[in-house]
Amino acid sequence: MDSPTFDPDGHRPFQMDYGLLGLLCTGFNRPPMHGDFEAQRHWMEITTHLPISRWYFYDLQYWGLDYPPLTAYHSWLLGKIGSVIDPRWFALDTSRGFEDQLLKVYMRATVLVSEYLVYIPAAIILNRKFGRMRGVSVWESSVALVAILMQPATILVDHGHFQYNTVMLGFVLACISSMLAGRALWGCVFFVAALCYKQMALYYAPAIFAYLVGICTVPKFSANRFIAIALVTTLSFAICFAPLLLGSLYDDYRGITAYTAKESPLPPLLAAIPVKLEEKSWYYPPLLQLTQSIYRILPFARGLFEDKVANMWCAIHTAHKLHNYPLGQMQRISTVVTLISILPSTMTISLFPHRELLPWAMASTAWGFFLCSFQVHEKSVLLPLLPMTILLGSDGGLGVEMRAWIGWANMLGVWTLFPLLKRDELRLPYAVLSLLWSWLLGLPPTSLSLYFGRQSQKGGLKILTKMMHLGFYVAMIAWHIGEAFVPPPEDKPDLWVVLNVLIGFAGFGVCLVWCSWQLILRSGMLEDYFGVRLRIEAGNKKKKQ
Repeated sequence: MDSPTFDPDGHRPFQMDYGLLGLLCTGFNRPPMHGDFEAQRHWMEITTHLPISRWYFYDLQYWGLDYPPLTAYHSWLLGKIGSVIDPRWFALDTSRGFEDQLLKVYMRATVLVSEYLVYIPAAIILNRKFGRMRGVSVWESSVALVAILMQPATILVDHGHFQYNTVMLGFVLACISSMLAGRALWGCVFFVAALCYKQMALYYAPAIFAYLVGICTVPKFSANRFIAIALVTTLSFAICFAPLLLGSLYDDYRGITAYTAKESPLPPLLAAIPVKLEEKSWYYPPLLQLTQSIYRILPFARGLFEDKVANMWCAIHTAHKLHNYPLGQMQRISTVVTLISILPSTMTISLFPHRELLPWAMASTAWGFFLCSFQVHEKSVLLPLLPMTILLGSDGGLGVEMRAWIGWANMLGVWTLFPLLKRDELRLPYAVLSLLWSWLLGLPPTSLSLYFGRQSQKGGLKILTKMMHLGFYVAMIAWHIGEAFVPPPEDKPDLWVVLNVLIGFAGFGVCLVWCSWQLILRSGMLEDYFGVRLRIEAGNKKKKQ
């Protein structure tokens, strides 16, 4: 049976099943770069055919590898398996833009298998850990687990737009689970794995670092624990980078050149070293690989933000063009603003390093990075949403207040992804998954029970919170109606996307404040220092009585 692509007249066949089954890949039939699907396929192509020393240097203008080594090793493994099925899929250079239907099935299957091996087991273990720690019923834990695994933004980005974010997020969940179990060293191992798979895990790094500092210094400094954490973290990074660095030594021994000046310039980090380096020395090849991989992984050579994303800089850019400022200056400003935004949460978790507070701290720092940091993608919204969503499985997670806030953040998050999903023709899956998730948790637009009626009276949602949440829901629905039926003016073709950015930025700013405030409240800081008694703690005591 022939693969359904285009008929002889150039018309696209009926594709509802493609959108639902994920067979229509991002960038389909859009040369020359195609899209993220092609980027992942291309990395499998270069890792399976090129010496390891060439991976981070080869043809950087066409989807050059810019993710950490674990992604490269994963691509190598999947490329080797796929080449056994059909060598054409990953043939060097000649396979660019290859859109065979069976290749799409294989690539989609690799996302599913990777998710089932890493993300889903980690989510189940963490959810059970939360339930046992906080005495959550089996029924509530099961509902929370379904909500975590059915999170619409994650499914649409990984299985629709096409990425492997769930591998990195699975390592993060394993890190949190280990920390909750009191196994900080295993938590370090899993977090290093997350960082070495996708650099976006850096969004969580300040919270993790502050928590580790806290458990080493509160109530008194523990030198043994500090040394153990430092050694395990260093060793984990060394193991992750070892194949790349040792492979470069082996390639140099075989006379394989990592790059040519015409193909790629000398890595800026290497050129910045003030000491003169001998290119024929034994340490030069691994140092070259290390500096080039770091330069490719960190995004400082790129712009302030990617496309139109609902963060501070893109929102400001709509009124005041930031590209008029020097890139270096904007990097420094964004770094300072990011540090200010995450300071309350990192200080709190370091002074009060309670295990159950870690997801709150991670959500807060991730929101700070998403809103204020340099080179943010729309898809990065998955990072702050994850630690918020897993809190559904904690004590009171399915209560009115927590469910309303976490559900609202998720619905707003997936809504800001709509312009990206629309380009990938994922409008139908977006609608189905978003409405299904809102129905599961009793959220607008499928239900108003959290805000009106008997259930809302038990939850203690303040009137201002209700008005704000419902105002955003109304704005999102009105935006969809306007975007679908009202064409933008000719002189403002991006009107609807810009409105999406501005509304999303406002809502995410509220999410940052809420997560930071909840962390401070639950830490006991206000009670210890100011004598302010926690409403949530009083509620828990009342429950116990």
